[in-house]
Amino acid sequence: MPNTALPRRHFVTCVSPAGVHRMSYWEWGDPNNSKILLCVHGLLRTGRDFDALAQALSPYYRVVCPDIVGRGSSDWLLDPTYYTVPQYVADIFTLLARLQPEVLDWFGTSMGGLIGLGLNYALQSAPHNPIPLRKMVLNDVGPELNPQGLARIGQYVGEPLVFDTFEQAVEQAKQRWAAFGEHNQAQWEHLARYVFQEKAGRWQQAYDLRIAVPFQQQFAAPNTLNDAVLEQTTQLLWQAYRSLPDQVLIVRGQQSDLLSEQSAEKMLAQHPQAQLYEVAQVGHAPTFMQADQQQRLQQFLLQG
Repeated sequence: MPNTALPRRHFVTCVSPAGVHRMSYWEWGDPNNSKILLCVHGLLRTGRDFDALAQALSPYYRVVCPDIVGRGSSDWLLDPTYYTVPQYVADIFTLLARLQPEVLDWFGTSMGGLIGLGLNYALQSAPHNPIPLRKMVLNDVGPELNPQGLARIGQYVGEPLVFDTFEQAVEQAKQRWAAFGEHNQAQWEHLARYVFQEKAGRWQQAYDLRIAVPFQQQFAAPNTLNDAVLEQTTQLLWQAYRSLPDQVLIVRGQQSDLLSEQSAEKMLAQHPQAQLYEVAQVGHAPTFMQADQQQRLQQFLLQG
C-alpha cells in the first residue's frame, strides 16, 4: 500500500494492579474528526485486522483500532492474570479520555464485542454517562457463548508456534483460521503479518502466550466455582446487552461454533431494535475484508 493508505500509530499509557503499560492504537481518517469508530479485535488478533475496513470508512469516521494489551505493538502485562475483560475495559476508558469523541460507534469482533458490552455495563453504572455510545456491532459474539467453541479456542490459545519462513506462517494461518472463510493470498498474508513476527530469523506469535492463563482457568477447566462465576458473568453481559443503544447489529457467521443460531435469536428477542446479519460460508468470525461484508456494515453505520 502507498504511504497515504497507512494508519498513524499512537500510544496511550494505561495502568493495571501490576503496574503501568502502553497500549498502541492505529488511527485512520481525519485526526480532527470527533465522530469515532472504535474497532476492537478478537482474542489473539491485532488492530491491523481492520485495515481494509478502516480505509473504507475513513472518509466518514476517525477510525481507531487498538492493539489490546499483550498483542501486536502493545506492551505485555507483568501479571498475566489481568488479561481479562475488566482490564481491557479500563484501558479503553483511558483511550477514550484521550480521543474525546462526540459520537462513538463500536465494532467488536469476538473478544472485542465482549469488551464493548463491558464498556456499556460500566457506563450504565456511572452517575453521569461520559461516553456518547451510539451504535454497536457485535461480530460473532454475544452474552452466551457456545462451550464447544470456547473449548476449541482453549486448545491452542497458549500453544507456541515457530516457523522458518513467513510463507510457512501464512500456510498455518490458512489452516487455523479456515473458519474466516474465503480470502485471496494477499488477504491471508495480511491476516498473518501482524499476528506473527520475525525474531532471530524465525517467525513466531506477536502476542503474549500467557493470555492462555486466565482464559483456560475460566473456560478450559470447568468446575463448580468456574461455573458459578461464568453464570454470573453471563447475567451481567445480558444486562449490558439489553441496555445497549437502539442501533445494534448482530453479526453471525452461519457456521460459527461460538455464537449459536439459538443465541443470536435470543439476542434479537432481548433487544427488539437489534438487527441480525448472517454471513454465509463463514464460521468464527467474519473478517469484513470482503466487499459484501463491508457494504452491509456501511449500510448499518452510515444510515441515520
